[in-house]
Amino acid sequence: MQIDKIRSDFPELDQKVNGNPLVYFDNAATGLKPRQVIESISNYYTGYNSNVHRAGHTMSALATKAYENARQKVADYLKATSPEEIIFTRGATESINLLASIFENSILKNGDEIVLTQMEHHSNLVPWVALKNKLNLNIKVIDIDEKGRLLIDNIDDLWSEKTKVLSIAHSSNVLGTVNPVKEIIASAKKRGITTVVDGAQAIVHTTVDVVDLDCDFYCFSGHKLYAPMGIGVLYGKKHLLETLPAYHKGGGMIDKVTFDHVTYNVLPYKYEAGTVNVAGAIGLGEAIGYISSLGLEDIFNYEKDLLNYATKKINEIDGIKIFGNAEEKDPIISFVIEGVHNYDLGAILDQFGIAMRVGHHCTQPLMKKIGE
Repeated sequence: MQIDKIRSDFPELDQKVNGNPLVYFDNAATGLKPRQVIESISNYYTGYNSNVHRAGHTMSALATKAYENARQKVADYLKATSPEEIIFTRGATESINLLASIFENSILKNGDEIVLTQMEHHSNLVPWVALKNKLNLNIKVIDIDEKGRLLIDNIDDLWSEKTKVLSIAHSSNVLGTVNPVKEIIASAKKRGITTVVDGAQAIVHTTVDVVDLDCDFYCFSGHKLYAPMGIGVLYGKKHLLETLPAYHKGGGMIDKVTFDHVTYNVLPYKYEAGTVNVAGAIGLGEAIGYISSLGLEDIFNYEKDLLNYATKKINEIDGIKIFGNAEEKDPIISFVIEGVHNYDLGAILDQFGIAMRVGHHCTQPLMKKIGE
């Protein structure tokens, strides 16, 4: 790959921090934005800034076309059967909150069970815990082994008659573990369980085919895919989105309104109330186009080489412990240094221009499990 050329596409890297060239190691939290994405947003705001689906003038038509083109790009990227199955949200967190809200009293009721995993990000944990306490649900947790792999040898025995929802990370933002979601989903589907996949971390490191996975819902955040912050995606099977209740209520998601009754718009607009993030969607579409132009397989292979190299070098240093050593792993390395507080390490590295995530990584139950 032409790394120098690719690096030049990211303006933020063309600077020094504390007198040193910026080394950005915080992509698991948010990816930098290539120039092409930034320019696409600027072009929208300077050339055809307008709301979508609401007016008959030229600027609105241009904005609507760009917005819907972005939806089609996402559908193609996920290999969804229709752009109607693509809902734009603020990110994976809002997508999961949306699902928790519309599952209440439809898919889930008092005494039902939700299955999560030990490695879930708070975005795929807090909404379900809140719903658990509201509806008196039970949460069952799939544990992990010493390498950070899910313990699923007896997966068919996991489910009960009360299990109604499985919500699982495609890959861990801490351990890097790529979970066998297709296998787990297949087992859950035998019992009629609704399946949700949090793809916020995996979307940038693997090819996602929602039809092949056979998941009912898949979500991710655009900012980890080199797109702007504040834009995300919820994929859902069409027949489920059509039958489940609406989420936010307001303009854009309605069909007919009186003071006594409201009917809702068709998909995907049923779930996109109010003024949508047009610029964010356009930027997301551009980001998908950008990484696709580089060649997904080339990107993934280069990342694997970097992961193997970095892991080897870190393991040669005394006093460092890496967490997460699964065979199927995304290019994420979490570690501790004996006797060094993580915030002290982050501050020291910052003096050398190295940006690195520290703390509990929004996975407090996982940190407690691994003893950190």
